[in-house]
Amino acid sequence: MKPKKHFSSLIKTISQRVLQIKDTRQEAKVSHEIHDCCMSGLAMMFFQDPSMLEFQMRLQKQNNINNLKTMFGVSSIPKSTQLRDVIDIIPSQSFDPIFSDFFRALQRDKQLEKFQFLNGMYLIPIDGTQYFSSGVISCPSCLIKNHGNGDITYSHQVIGAAIVHPGLRQVIPLAPEPIHNMDGRIKQDCERNAGKRLLKKIRVTHPRLKIIIAGDGLYANYPFIDELRINGMSFILVAKPGDHVFLFKCLSILKQQDKIHTLEFNDTKGRRHIYEWVNGIPLNESRQADNVNYLEYTLIADDEVAFHGSWVTDIPVDQANVEMLVKGGRARWKIENENFNTLKNLGYHAEHNFGHGSQHASLNFFLFTLLAFFVHQILELTDPLFQKCRSEFSSRKEFWNQLRCTIRVLVFSSFEDLLRFIISPPEEAMPPP
Repeated sequence: MKPKKHFSSLIKTISQRVLQIKDTRQEAKVSHEIHDCCMSGLAMMFFQDPSMLEFQMRLQKQNNINNLKTMFGVSSIPKSTQLRDVIDIIPSQSFDPIFSDFFRALQRDKQLEKFQFLNGMYLIPIDGTQYFSSGVISCPSCLIKNHGNGDITYSHQVIGAAIVHPGLRQVIPLAPEPIHNMDGRIKQDCERNAGKRLLKKIRVTHPRLKIIIAGDGLYANYPFIDELRINGMSFILVAKPGDHVFLFKCLSILKQQDKIHTLEFNDTKGRRHIYEWVNGIPLNESRQADNVNYLEYTLIADDEVAFHGSWVTDIPVDQANVEMLVKGGRARWKIENENFNTLKNLGYHAEHNFGHGSQHASLNFFLFTLLAFFVHQILELTDPLFQKCRSEFSSRKEFWNQLRCTIRVLVFSSFEDLLRFIISPPEEAMPPP
C-alpha cells in the first residue's frame, strides 16, 4: 500500500474483486451493474449512513457529480429496492477473497508483524454472533427457533474470527462463516459445526500462518480440539467447572497433593495477581485422547476477587509464559468488544435490516459492514492522514458524523481530499463570524 493512497488502493482491491462476479441476470433486465450495487452498498457501510444513496442522488442532480462516483467508482446509483434485489442474488462466498487481499496487503506492508503474539504465532479468537432476528421475515437460510407459546423466531448468525493482540486496539477481521440452514437439511446448523468449517476455511486461506485459536467453553471439547490439531492450530479455550467436571476433580486432587504450580505477586496498585497451572491433565474421562494443559488466573483488588478465569491449552505452560497465555485467554473478549460490539453499537448498523431478501442479501449486507470496518482498521493502522483527521475528534461517533454531514453537501475528488478539508477547511467554506 503506497503512502497517502491507502483508501484508493483498498477500494480498488474491492472493485476488482466485484468485477469478477458473474452476472446471471438477463441483459435486457439489467439497469444497474453488480459492481455499482456492491460499491454503493459498501459506501453506505463505510460512512455508516443508510441514507447515503439518497443524498448522493441529490448531489448528482445539482452538480452532475457525486461522492459515490469520485470515491467508490460508482457509475450509476441504484435506488434502494434495486440495490437489495441485486445484492440478494450474489453468492456470499464471492466476497471472501477480499478479506485475504487485505490481509496480504497488511503482510506486505509489515503491519502484520506487530500482531505476533507468542513464538511467532498469531492469536485468533472466534465467537458466534447474531445480526438478524425477526418473528415475521425469513428466508430458506434462516435459523428457526420454535418457542413454547407457539411463536417462531427467524435469525441469521455467523462465527467471526479476527487476528488480535492484547496490546493493540485494532483487529484484523477474517472472513466469517455463516451459521445457516442449507442444502435442504432438516437439522439446524449450529455454532460448533460452523466453527469447524471456519477452521478449515482459515487454514486453506492461510496455509502457513502459525495460529492460536481462542474461544469460550463451547469449543473446549475433544471433537473440536481434534479439529484444531488436524488443521495444525494451537488453542487457548475457556474451561469451567460446570462444563468440565472430571477435569476439575483431577485438579482438586492435584491441589491436595501440592502438584499445582503457582506464581503470585502484587502490582504497583496493590492488586494481587495469582497464576496457577499444571501440564498434562485429561479434559474428561470419556475417551483416550491427548491430555491438555490447564491454567488459572485470579485478580484480587481491595480484598475482593475482581477477576477469575481458567483455560486449557496445548501449549506447555511455565513461569515464563503463563502471564502471556492468560492475556491470550482474556483477549477472547476482543472479538466481541472490538469487533461485534463495534459493528452493532458504535455506528455500523450491523443489526439493521438493510434488506433480507430470499437468498443472500442479509449475509451480504453484513459482509459489507465487516469489510467497511476492516478498511477503517487498516486506515487506523497505516494511514497518517486518516490518523491525523481522526485525532481532531474526541469520539469515533463525532468523527464519522462530521464526515457524513460534509459529503451530503459537498463533492470531493477523493477521500483524501475530504480528510484534508476536515483537518483544515478553506476560508471560503467557513461560516461568517
